[in-house]
Amino acid sequence: MTRIAVIQPALTLGAVSENLARVEDLIRDAHREHAPDVILAPEACTSPNVFARVLRDTALPVDGQAFQLLTRLARELDCVVGGGFLAVRGKHAYGTYVLAEPDGSAHLHDKDQPSAWESNFYRGGDDDGVVRSSTLGVTVGLASGWELARYRTAKRVREREARVVLGGMCWPSMPSNWPGPLGTWMTSEHQRWSRQQRELPGQVARITGVPVAMAAHVGPIVSDTPMVPGLPWPTTMLGESQICDRDGTVLARLAQEDGEGHVAADVDLSTPPRPSAPLRDRLWIPDMTRVATTGIAWHGMNAHGSIWYRWRHARRGFGWQSLPTGDLPDEIPAGEPATGPVATTFRG
Repeated sequence: MTRIAVIQPALTLGAVSENLARVEDLIRDAHREHAPDVILAPEACTSPNVFARVLRDTALPVDGQAFQLLTRLARELDCVVGGGFLAVRGKHAYGTYVLAEPDGSAHLHDKDQPSAWESNFYRGGDDDGVVRSSTLGVTVGLASGWELARYRTAKRVREREARVVLGGMCWPSMPSNWPGPLGTWMTSEHQRWSRQQRELPGQVARITGVPVAMAAHVGPIVSDTPMVPGLPWPTTMLGESQICDRDGTVLARLAQEDGEGHVAADVDLSTPPRPSAPLRDRLWIPDMTRVATTGIAWHGMNAHGSIWYRWRHARRGFGWQSLPTGDLPDEIPAGEPATGPVATTFRG
């Protein structure tokens, strides 16, 4: 059996160094309590992925502070450590998820497509996110954010016969204090998104036929409203860090009301995948396409954000564009841990 732990942090918008310190504390605490083989942090460990001006300047060099933390902890704690952050790779920023191993090897996966407002701050990657873990001795499917909620991710995992899906989520909800009928609508959508987040790991487990572990953000946060300057978006991160067996049974869970913390469970990675739900010919695993709010967020904000990213990038309007450019390979061999400078953190 393989013991997996997931942490659930409450992080602060734009506070990169403080957030990484909090993630480190939770990882170390999870290691002391559970002695796991794998510890997962969510995506966006440097700053929650919401729509806010400060995110223009919070991306770190891919080999900088966040990467060094994850790889150092994997070696020191002698376990696999995963976590994601906004990373500068070459001339662009990506939502990168790193799976670091105790032997110094590391696997880097860039989220295939930014979700909604995220398109303002980074672009999509082109790797399939399926890697071979030397420590676990199995193929692993990596999934970052709403990537986990798309059938094409599950399809990649099934085609490559991965034995486990590991990753993290940063899912903010709807505004909590807008007045009148709009507030009633937002409350209804919050309830819907909370249910979808809660059900998602089990759904992915049944479709892929393998265990799923997902770390998530939790806690209140205030961002801006996309495409409506000056209107605040007070909301909360949905939590629901979970570890599920291959049949979708929840083995360990931290709900939104549980706040920060960590949980662990043992899963069997020795048997081949046994999917119990079909792959469907559509984008979303949850029934998002019928939800007007989700459709607007996905199509409208993706188009708006990608245009603004290209415009701002061409004008060198991101703080990270003043940093030296560099990159790492998606696969870093054992015994050759990458080293790099601790990045300067910019503020917008």
